[in-house]
Amino acid sequence: MDTITDPPSPTWTVGTPDVRRAESIGSRPNQLPCDQHSAMNEHREPKSNWYTSFAYPLLSHLPNREHANEVAKLGLKLFGGILADRNADQPCLSTSIWGRALSNPIGLAAGFDKDAEVFREIGKIGFGIVEIGTVTPKPQAGNPKPRVFSLEDDYAAINRMGFPSSGLDAVKRRLESRTPLPNTLLGINIGANKDSEDRTRDYVVCAMELARFADYLVCNVSSPNTPGLRNLQGKEHLSTLVRRVQDSISGKNVPLVVKIAPDVTDEDIDDIVSVGRDAKIDGLIVGNTTISRPRLTSKHKGEAGGLSGAPLAKISTEAIKKVATRVERAFPIIGCGGIRSGEDALEKLKAGASCLQLYTSLMYGGPPLVRQIKDELAGLLMDHGFASVSQAVGADFKAAYGQASV
Repeated sequence: MDTITDPPSPTWTVGTPDVRRAESIGSRPNQLPCDQHSAMNEHREPKSNWYTSFAYPLLSHLPNREHANEVAKLGLKLFGGILADRNADQPCLSTSIWGRALSNPIGLAAGFDKDAEVFREIGKIGFGIVEIGTVTPKPQAGNPKPRVFSLEDDYAAINRMGFPSSGLDAVKRRLESRTPLPNTLLGINIGANKDSEDRTRDYVVCAMELARFADYLVCNVSSPNTPGLRNLQGKEHLSTLVRRVQDSISGKNVPLVVKIAPDVTDEDIDDIVSVGRDAKIDGLIVGNTTISRPRLTSKHKGEAGGLSGAPLAKISTEAIKKVATRVERAFPIIGCGGIRSGEDALEKLKAGASCLQLYTSLMYGGPPLVRQIKDELAGLLMDHGFASVSQAVGADFKAAYGQASV
């Protein structure tokens, strides 16, 4: 494929950081240029390593998936230094969003570190973005247990967590006592209490209190596990929510992003993008877990809740494409859903995502998967003729319709 040249820089500035930073990254030890890597990605499975061979088999025998999550967080607290990825990211992976330089576009989605316990340790294993939450104003237990189910045969999971949270005050205390990593963006995902009489006010309260800690804020209006929450994706509700939150953080210079479901209708997408463009939001995350059920084979396939993991990959990529054609680069899209390989990552970039998030695949592949995906993506960028992440963003549309349409 011929190399695709970048269109003029859009207002939200997603692209390769300045030359001085690129030179700095390239000069760090253990740095390998992209042309020394090839795309060895025929199978979208984590490679055999200490996690897949030893840690995951042990975690999978714990009574339920939530216990495994707690053990994983404990492991990060105890052995975060050992687990840190000390290899510098390849220069072709560097990009930027909202004027902030990133060494790579791979992020951890909200859900793992709900209460801001291990966000620094997570950043050290190689993510460019770490998102905590969902944080609610008041502490709440969430839905009854068990509520998280591994679908190993499908490389997937079903959860019906219902926003369990230690609450705003507890999260604030943790954020005040720890500083995020300097080269990793910290996103804070906020939501509403289940019993709230004014859910929009819940988002406003969280935004006001947490904006000073965040590199970006996320209004999560797409969880399927809080009754009625997805109604906030409707045009009138969403418009009111966004404007009230924007007013509450006016002058704080923190990007505001909305997280939507991957299974919204075309009409819903029209409304969401219309609200986003009118309100000049700073981005959309596409998307959350899905309530649809593609063909599944695992034991727990019939459990209620949101489905994540490999079966979501195609659904979310198609949603990204639909959103991207309507957004027309008015603001960036963060692609989330089913990413477990460099190939999955590239597909979402080409569909129109500027940065990416994963979670379920980390459950199966562990910390080594982050480096694996980044190295595979670097090789694939080279194989497809892209000199940088930014050149790959929206490439499907550039090829089909020409540069001006993206």
